[in-house]
Amino acid sequence: MKKQLFLYLFILALMVNCFTYMYYSKGFAFLEKRYEKLNLKMTSKNDSLVNLLVDANHFAIENNDNAQNYFDGKDVSIITKNVTNGLLAFNDDPNGNKFTGQVTMGSQKFIINKIKILNHRWIIADYSDGQLWGEVLVKYFLNADDSISYEIIETQLFPKETN
Repeated sequence: MKKQLFLYLFILALMVNCFTYMYYSKGFAFLEKRYEKLNLKMTSKNDSLVNLLVDANHFAIENNDNAQNYFDGKDVSIITKNVTNGLLAFNDDPNGNKFTGQVTMGSQKFIINKIKILNHRWIIADYSDGQLWGEVLVKYFLNADDSISYEIIETQLFPKETN
């Protein structure tokens, strides 16, 4: 009886070891295949996001060689920083930024929030007074004395949303 019990326990242990070995060997292959699929999916997602970013930055001075050539060898990053800071400096005016094209319509003044320099001549900016929002297209010029002058081309104030 004791020999049969040990024989059954030995066979049971052998079967458990075989099933465990098969489970882990197949599980590893399954996880490896799953990782490869996920890696392929993430690579394609990354490529599509890069393409979206390139498309979104099509109208940006950093990607526009003709606009960069207009500045004749000057550092474009310094020029864009100066243009951006110069336009944002008008936010300190008590009446609001005059390049929003809007007069104060309440207690808050209109200020420019975001700026994107499109090329060597145009800027698009987002402005608000906390309740109303709009966008403005501004033309800028680099003067001979390295000062920057701005001119409003078009401004759009969006209607207030009613919920």
